[in-house]
Amino acid sequence: MKQGFIKVAAVTPRIKVADPAHNAREISKEIVQATERGAKIIVFPELCLTGYTCGDLFLQEFLLTRALEALSEVAGATEGSDALVFVGMPLVKNNKLYNVAAVLQDGEVLAFIPKRYVPSYAEFYETRHFTPGNIVPEPFYYEDKEVPFGTDILFQVDAVQGLTVGCEICEDIWAPQSPGAIHALAGATVIVNLSASNETVGKDVYRELLVKSASAKQITAYVYCSAGEGESTQDLVFGGHNIIAENGIVLAQAKRFASEAVYADVDIHRLCHERRRMSTYQGEELREHGILLVHMEEEETLLTRQFSSRPFVPEQTAEREKRCDEILSIQSYGLKKRYEHTGCQSAVLGISGGLDSTLALLVTVRAFDMLGLSRDKITSVTMPCFGTTDRTYDNACKLARLLRTTLREVDIKESVKLHFRDIGQPEDCHDVTYENGQARERTQVLMDIANQTGGLVIGTGDMSELALGWATYNGDHMSMYGVNAGVPKTLVRHLVRYHADTCGDESLRALLLDILDTPVSPELLPPVDGVISQKTEDLVGPYELHDFFLYYMLRCGFAPAKVYRVACMAFAGIYDNDVILKWLKVFYQRFFAQQFKRSCIPDGPKVGSVALSPRGDLRMPSDACAEIWLQELSEL
Repeated sequence: MKQGFIKVAAVTPRIKVADPAHNAREISKEIVQATERGAKIIVFPELCLTGYTCGDLFLQEFLLTRALEALSEVAGATEGSDALVFVGMPLVKNNKLYNVAAVLQDGEVLAFIPKRYVPSYAEFYETRHFTPGNIVPEPFYYEDKEVPFGTDILFQVDAVQGLTVGCEICEDIWAPQSPGAIHALAGATVIVNLSASNETVGKDVYRELLVKSASAKQITAYVYCSAGEGESTQDLVFGGHNIIAENGIVLAQAKRFASEAVYADVDIHRLCHERRRMSTYQGEELREHGILLVHMEEEETLLTRQFSSRPFVPEQTAEREKRCDEILSIQSYGLKKRYEHTGCQSAVLGISGGLDSTLALLVTVRAFDMLGLSRDKITSVTMPCFGTTDRTYDNACKLARLLRTTLREVDIKESVKLHFRDIGQPEDCHDVTYENGQARERTQVLMDIANQTGGLVIGTGDMSELALGWATYNGDHMSMYGVNAGVPKTLVRHLVRYHADTCGDESLRALLLDILDTPVSPELLPPVDGVISQKTEDLVGPYELHDFFLYYMLRCGFAPAKVYRVACMAFAGIYDNDVILKWLKVFYQRFFAQQFKRSCIPDGPKVGSVALSPRGDLRMPSDACAEIWLQELSEL
């Protein structure tokens, strides 16, 4: 449970209708297995102690008495465990029958949560037997002990900051104003649902959509457990469709008709971060809930949850291609609007033969095609200098010609040498001044050509470079519109690859594939034997690591130790843990130290859930201190 993770389970036991003793034994066995696997919140189906399909047998006092006896046995199975267990059963209160969830922990019954919305339509006849539950908790005496009974009861767990559990039953989630939504606004970060949802054609898709939507809108983890094998098939079939979702994402889902248990590690701290981030997460009028404090021992959850090593890049090919097309559209439409507003008719780009400038040129061409402007109004400028290699130079020139843009070459060696003489910079001193002098000269050239042509300078730098500050201030850091500002480096590669695969031009495709195979480099230091000598990732670290760090730090609000933990899982077998830690420290150092560059970046479109614009997502002071972040890493 450290770092906000807690393991939850949705368990469908194999039951016998109207046999509480048998069902108690099956449920008890499942509780033992779930706790052995580390589950701390365990959910069983609606009315599973008796079976949901008992019909008029629910009116038999004998069955109801035996259900109470069975509850005592199941409660005993939880003794010695601090897991929170939810079991469905019928229960009589004040001569009325209720469909309830009994909430158990360490041999005790903590509360009874009644179903609020009792259906009586189509195949459901629950109002024939059950009464809608009361909202405000009332005392109920169970085995000479007063136990709260009501829908508005929350369970606040001390072992995980922010972990509060609310409960609803089946139809409740289908209601326009579900108890779960109200629980969430009152502070619940986990909603459990004990259900008996029968199967009809296509209902599984709708059910999954409902659970995903509830978890997304409520910003909760949602544990949905449904009845399965053993229920009567007289008129209905129950498939045991168990679903665990977190903020709109399904973490685990049971195969239907298998009566299987599903487990997932939910991240409470991430949910809390998301709620803090969203200013609209609030209720107009909140009801007061009864809060039960629940003790659990703090321990480290053994994680089985997977973390993608490339969180910005969809893993499935079809989804990735759709995402790439969407991003290219966002970039090009953003640039199109800027041209419509300014009335400019030309564009100027510095092209290096690298990935970023290639993507920027592809986007500019796409925008010009949308505008009906001739591509020859795009001036592709190559500016060879001390570090330029034949490969990147040739690729830059070929790209400009294949895309039918105007190619212009400005060799900046002599102007940079003159500048070095003006400021007393030795040409053989390959320091930061040597490098940045070239970058700033290139930006000056681009800006002046834009003045000559009446155009805009299109920026090529990407979001990963902005995060690390890997840009020369007032050099490649500056442009008139930065089309790549919202695109992380790991995604740039896929966007260029997508264009290569869909352009329908074999010559262009071959060229783009060669550019994809070129090492990432600013090419500001002289090559060695004609080969790039300055590789960015050797200097600042692998971009796939930095993009991972950026996503989980900024989007998910993870603390440094938590970022490190999940990075070690995601990159196991790829990078040693000490290598990950080394570059994570570099990431935090650079991210904090380089904010001043991001505070004055040009306009550019946001394309995903993470962005660094000071006018949008990231309002961060340029002199914020990274000390406490680095201190936590030093203690690992």
